[in-house]
Amino acid sequence: MFVTCRQMQEAEARAFASGVSAAELMEVAGLGIARVIRQFFPVPGTAVLFLGTGNNAGDALVAGRVLRAAGWRLFARCTREPAAFKPLPAGHWEQLGGLEPPPSDGFSPEGPLICLDGLLGLGASGPLRAEFAALGAAMNHLRVQHGASTVAMDLPSGLDGDTGLPSADAVIADVTVTVGAVKRGLLADAAVNHVGRLALVALPELQPFVQGDATAELLTPDLLRPWLPRRDHECHKGRAGRVGVLAGSPGFYGAAELACLGALRAGAGLVTLLVRNLEALDVLEVRLPPEVMVRSITDASSASEGFDALVVGPGLGFGHADEVAELLRRAPVPVVVDADALTVLARCGLEPLRVAAGPRLLTPHPGEMQRLVGSFGDRATTAQAFAAAHPSHTLLLKGARTIITCAGDPLRFNSTGHPGMATGGMGDCLGGVAAALLGQGVKPPRAASLAAWLCGRAAELAALEGSPESVLPSDLTRCLGRAWQELREGRCA
Repeated sequence: MFVTCRQMQEAEARAFASGVSAAELMEVAGLGIARVIRQFFPVPGTAVLFLGTGNNAGDALVAGRVLRAAGWRLFARCTREPAAFKPLPAGHWEQLGGLEPPPSDGFSPEGPLICLDGLLGLGASGPLRAEFAALGAAMNHLRVQHGASTVAMDLPSGLDGDTGLPSADAVIADVTVTVGAVKRGLLADAAVNHVGRLALVALPELQPFVQGDATAELLTPDLLRPWLPRRDHECHKGRAGRVGVLAGSPGFYGAAELACLGALRAGAGLVTLLVRNLEALDVLEVRLPPEVMVRSITDASSASEGFDALVVGPGLGFGHADEVAELLRRAPVPVVVDADALTVLARCGLEPLRVAAGPRLLTPHPGEMQRLVGSFGDRATTAQAFAAAHPSHTLLLKGARTIITCAGDPLRFNSTGHPGMATGGMGDCLGGVAAALLGQGVKPPRAASLAAWLCGRAAELAALEGSPESVLPSDLTRCLGRAWQELREGRCA
């Protein structure tokens, strides 16, 4: 559910009128924020709290208390003297014994350096006033010049919580921990570069009072966990999903390999690579994991026979485009339509979708989406229009905030991932993961949602071993099992 800032303020007012304690909510919020920070920064380091005078600062101070107990060094910069704090943040400031400002001669921290944006909350709008703009600029400076990471409390200061439009001096966050419910503006296209990774800290006591837009939702572990396939004890490979992968051509063998790896790591019982190009057969048989079977086919249009799901397109080329188009029409099983198969579909004018014998899950990046629909602006509106025009199929529109939509379902926004995923081959892994979930009987909208979240979280886990820029698609597949386990156990945001 998404809310406007006013709806959130009204929910808080109703909760407080019913007897819910603002102090207890602040404690839960701060504890949740600290958990998210430690998820992304497991090694203690240095945290600088940037504080206004309101309750947003209180959330940051509670989080700071937890971080200090875990070994973090804390400093603070305030817009005004602590005597001007509202009562709740004032109490948490005193509990910490006050905090010194950061050293004037710069930082030489051991471990990560993070900035906690506790300047402004829901009630702020428009450009930042001078004292807030100065501290916002200081955070942005530390981020660029000293490699700091910024964590925003609820909203990045200077970002409109309803429209997502940033003011000229808005804080650029790497992680935004929104509290209670997702504010509408955080999902706007214009907000992505200021919000960064989005995490939700739920406030169970507040939830009964929240009224917002239920036609859209953020992918969270609580939402996704019940959708994970669970196997019977007597399950065997034939019941765990037979996945066919029609992919790969000379010069693009890696795409086929990554799609197969994604399917294997997502639990497919049997994975078969279908090779239409005989020149590729010998090369791929050597490159592929031993768990993958390879089958030569002479006509791609009948490639679905014997499978529970297909992924079609990664590195496939266009030498047999007519056969691929016919396969998209005829296959009775769910098909993940990716990469070159999307281009084939665009060239057909989407006609294969209108007559398709089974459900299709399309996974375009923005360039491929443009080829499918022509020019477009707002991603969410474009995705919804596409789903309404093709009600039997599911769209996964890739991006920094991947969107999943299907007619009759809420519009879903993925929360996981990082900029290091801007590397060729990530989408091939995603296609394989989605096909494996489809083969295990997960419905296409849920398979798409799970695949997006799991791949993004796996990439985050891989980045903890080095840097986001160093993460490769093969690292993603290696970390997929850990992401799956975290989701099942609810150990992440």
